[in-house]
Amino acid sequence: MDHRDSVDVIIEQWAAARPDLDTAAMEVFGRIFRLARTMGDRMEKAYAPHRVARGEFDVLAALRRSGEPYTLSPRQLSATLMLTTGGMTGRLDKLERAGLLRRSPDPHDRRALQVTLTEQGLELIDEAVGAGLAVQTAALSALEPDHADQLSNLLRELLAATQG
Repeated sequence: MDHRDSVDVIIEQWAAARPDLDTAAMEVFGRIFRLARTMGDRMEKAYAPHRVARGEFDVLAALRRSGEPYTLSPRQLSATLMLTTGGMTGRLDKLERAGLLRRSPDPHDRRALQVTLTEQGLELIDEAVGAGLAVQTAALSALEPDHADQLSNLLRELLAATQG
């Protein structure tokens, strides 16, 4: 299948302006960046009925994935989500005001806090993650299953190579 997209146009423009450039990397990353933006917008729409934005979803999801009692320290959350502690504080404040999580003293360290999902937060994240997965699954349905697996493996390999 030959489907031209906006990246093809950009590559053609570079070829005309700078034929000496090898734009193979631009073809890959241009599509990755556009796909991330498109899917990010779709995910925001999927989470909107649940009254959370993607950043807030990420906090709730990290707590949910941690298993019972769905508790992490703000430092663990910041590390998991690659956020500064200041950025994390703003998200925690908003989610706590909404009744989706609570902060309490860490019983093992008087100087530390722990963040725990509330029952309302647990219900919301379980609904929101289902909605988000439905959007992602629908997008992947454009690929043959073996192509989706191949893409996942190739992206894992590329991610590992860029983090090392």
